[in-house]
Amino acid sequence: MPPKNMCWVPGGEFRMGSAEFYPEERPVHREVIEGFWLDEHPVTVAEFRRFVKATGHQTTAETAPSAADFPGADPALLVPGSLVFVPTTGPVRLDDYTRWWAWTPGADWRHPDGPTSDVAGRDRHPVTHVSFFDAQAYAAWAGKELPTEVEWGFAARGGLDGARFAWGDEELVHHRRQANSWQGEFPWQNLLDDGYAGTSPVGAFPANGYGLLDVTGNVWEWTSDPWTDDHTPSCCAPANPAPAAEPFARRVVKGGSHLCAPSYCLRYRPAARQGQTEDTSTGHLGFRCLLRQPQGSGSVSP
Repeated sequence: MPPKNMCWVPGGEFRMGSAEFYPEERPVHREVIEGFWLDEHPVTVAEFRRFVKATGHQTTAETAPSAADFPGADPALLVPGSLVFVPTTGPVRLDDYTRWWAWTPGADWRHPDGPTSDVAGRDRHPVTHVSFFDAQAYAAWAGKELPTEVEWGFAARGGLDGARFAWGDEELVHHRRQANSWQGEFPWQNLLDDGYAGTSPVGAFPANGYGLLDVTGNVWEWTSDPWTDDHTPSCCAPANPAPAAEPFARRVVKGGSHLCAPSYCLRYRPAARQGQTEDTSTGHLGFRCLLRQPQGSGSVSP
């Protein structure tokens, strides 16, 4: 019996990266991997709630940052919280993400838009405001692990080696959006052509060739790999209030999110990648898990 809510991704060879878009996606090169199971969709609010109930886990966003880790930081910011997207009231220069990201005390996975918000009605939405450490803890509890960047990239392509998107080369299929992204002028005008202003329930858009849902758009996803490129992108996935020298390592995140806009950040593509510090948590950052066992093996569930 296959593992519950997981899809088999057969091993194979593919071209990783893209020469068409951003520098950090280069060079295009061949990778060969073995098959594995991958969560059908990003871990949801309901799934993460079961984990917290079973373990008592407290997320990074629910823990006050250490003054020792952030020397010189404003003490008012050294409180539990996370980064929340706040659209601007009109066009702004796009060279400073602090114009639309706000460090919000009290924001966390239960309160995604700030302390007065909640996740009522969002059980099927991807959990957000989770750091790399939170994702690792969940994966260990579930008997799984986080995918590597190569594994994630291969799975997201769904067998379409070299295609721009997870569904092919054209952004629209039969005039319909295939992922939750931003339409309009970022960060102030979201035309909502896809029907969603924020995250969407998993499965709101078609699966890729391996049956995987939301591999691009909706939320960025943590991988297990360290960020090794000198390029440091910062367009739409900022780090938590940062000191002069980062106390945490960076990891690769993949897939883009509902805030990715062709007019600014065309990263809801399998080749797209960014580096985030391990303690980062935002309202558009989640994860999914991988299981290394042969196809047809017994199932596992948390």
